[in-house]
Amino acid sequence: MSALVLVINTGSSSLKYSLVDADSGEKRADGLVERIGEGTGVITHHAADGEHRVERPVADHEQALRAALDAFAEHGPSLHDADIRAVGHRVVHGGARFSSPARVDDELIEAVTELVPLAPLHNPANLEGLRVARKLFPDLPQVAIFDTAFHQTLPEHAYTYAVPRSWRDDHQIRRYGFHGTSYAFVSRAAADLLGRPLEEVNLIVLHLGNGCSATAIEGGRSVETSMGLTPLEGLVMGTRSGDLDPAVPAHLHRQLGWSLEEIDDALNKTSGLKGLTGHNDFRTLEKLRADGDEDARLGFEVYCHRIRKYVGAYYAVLGHVDAVVFTAGVGQNAPQVRARSLSGLERLGVVLDAERNDVRPDRPTVVSAEGSEVAVLVVPTNEEWEIARQTLAVVDAGGGPDDTGR
Repeated sequence: MSALVLVINTGSSSLKYSLVDADSGEKRADGLVERIGEGTGVITHHAADGEHRVERPVADHEQALRAALDAFAEHGPSLHDADIRAVGHRVVHGGARFSSPARVDDELIEAVTELVPLAPLHNPANLEGLRVARKLFPDLPQVAIFDTAFHQTLPEHAYTYAVPRSWRDDHQIRRYGFHGTSYAFVSRAAADLLGRPLEEVNLIVLHLGNGCSATAIEGGRSVETSMGLTPLEGLVMGTRSGDLDPAVPAHLHRQLGWSLEEIDDALNKTSGLKGLTGHNDFRTLEKLRADGDEDARLGFEVYCHRIRKYVGAYYAVLGHVDAVVFTAGVGQNAPQVRARSLSGLERLGVVLDAERNDVRPDRPTVVSAEGSEVAVLVVPTNEEWEIARQTLAVVDAGGGPDDTGR
């Protein structure tokens, strides 16, 4: 039986798609529709015969998905002949309601709509993807995979903020965490590389991309994570500030007269590495740092210092650590970040091997020194494969409201 899943990740002005074999992880084709609702859209489709790029009007998400389907029809593989089993959707925020994948139905659509206040930048776009795909694939089962679900194992003392009870009870103010699909994939792959059952290992996983987060994973369960109510908290990111004195917004409002919307926009879009260096692309930052740029030097040091601080904190949370794991674009491709972030942690049993670490691996790799008490691993993430696997697991189980985390 086919294990093919069409994976959809819908943004406010973009739509990513992949046709993935859930058994092998093989990606038969993938693509990106950009500039949705901005006049002329750009569709980039990768198939067996290479990359195909076309521009055409894309007024909304329905036209974007139709453009993707046209790309499959023209450049392959044919979705008609592919025998797709299901459609899997990435949904950013599932609140406290969704602790695992769930079938897409009217009840789920309503629930995700109610969660829009927790993720006003992401859930509305995700909802568009759900609605459009149900319309264009009425006969295929569809499953929502929530970024927050992996972190629903956080203990109460880890997810609770020290704020008034009414905030927590009436407005769902708590830590949720994100990048959960990546953590699910990477933690399992890390345990495999260590040759041990996931239930027996403690991991500190660092997801370092344009968005960055850290998670302490105890026996396969998230017990602490750096992102909070939103993806803004925690590590320094490409354009997000990460941890910040919560009095800063009030200070800026009083001193500059900025609105909360302006401050929120600045903290999410023009802070982080971009605020420190003028650039959010880590490759550009590294070129500037190599040329002696002082802002790039400071930005690099701030970035790595924050990572090191979280590694130490999560070591204390776990008590025993089997491996520190780097993943995502920067984690996988920036040996200098791994080296700087872990420098000085030898007393904790974390010892890198400089030669082993000088890699940008495309498969799970050990970069720690022989005899290091704590292994250091680089594990490329594959969120599309994880979404495909979780989607088929729900479909094969006949997933309904009673067994999909609702």
